Amino acid sequence: MTLKEKLEQYGFRVVLTRKDMAGLYSPLASNKKRSEMEKRKKIIEKAKPAFVISVHMNSFSSANVRGAQVFYANGSVGGQALAESVQTRLNQNLDYAKVTAKVGDYYILNCTDNPSILIECGFLSNPEEEQLLMREDYRNKFCYNVLCGLLSYYAFD
Repeated sequence: MTLKEKLEQYGFRVVLTRKDMAGLYSPLASNKKRSEMEKRKKIIEKAKPAFVISVHMNSFSSANVRGAQVFYANGSVGGQALAESVQTRLNQNLDYAKVTAKVGDYYILNCTDNPSILIECGFLSNPEEEQLLMREDYRNKFCYNVLCGLLSYYAFD
């Protein structure tokens, strides 16, 4: 089950900025990454979300690096609280998840004043973690813990 499906089961309205691997950038854009991010920002602004969760897969030059990590925008009190809540759940229930959430300077975290987090689910450059991320049972466990972190955040908000 996807994170979207889990959130919807609990009554959250979910708006995706992308549903597949196709880019949202303008084919004429000189900077495709910037064009993609601007398009996502427009989707987020139109949706007027209570929070934003951006889901990513990480990669690193060393195949030994692994572990889920949650990021939030510097100065975002709500983003930090949400990130810490989700990171705590991941750390408690998934091997190798990072201990603490961190500040991240990512465009997507600044698309709304509402709490926003970016979740790096793990490192595709680590063969063991890549295999885990391909397993449905692991993805279900991962999504369940993100959901629990979100629910915990709202319980204490």
